[in-house]
Amino acid sequence: MDKQTVTLLKECNAGCKMAINSMERLSDFLMNGELEQTLTTYKEQHKKLEEESEKLLTELGESGQQPDKIAAAFSLITTEVKLMVKDDSTQIAKLLMNGCNMGIQSISECMNKCPDASHGSISLAKKLVKCEEKLMEDMKKYL
Repeated sequence: MDKQTVTLLKECNAGCKMAINSMERLSDFLMNGELEQTLTTYKEQHKKLEEESEKLLTELGESGQQPDKIAAAFSLITTEVKLMVKDDSTQIAKLLMNGCNMGIQSISECMNKCPDASHGSISLAKKLVKCEEKLMEDMKKYL
């Protein structure tokens, strides 16, 4: 159970860090005050989930995980190129929705591969998936 728990928590931790990083990068391009407030709210939610994953990992004698370097670099390049071409709320919403979709897939896949993970880690992963789903839903109005 502990190995699967650690694996799931590290995936959640890396996913939160990736989301926070993406939202911080996108904030430089925001021109819509409502969208900016929405991103601020979700960034705070992801920070809380990241802190929760760090706490659970620390209790197991582990530390957090950085997002995959290749995925992070690809995300950065894709974001920058797309926003250089078109930096409006619609494009930002699309980028966020794509990121949410990747996060949902990654966390859900990890949960399926770690069925014996602790209740606490599964609960955290489900909270993260719900957060991503809600963010995706909230972005639809900017399309």
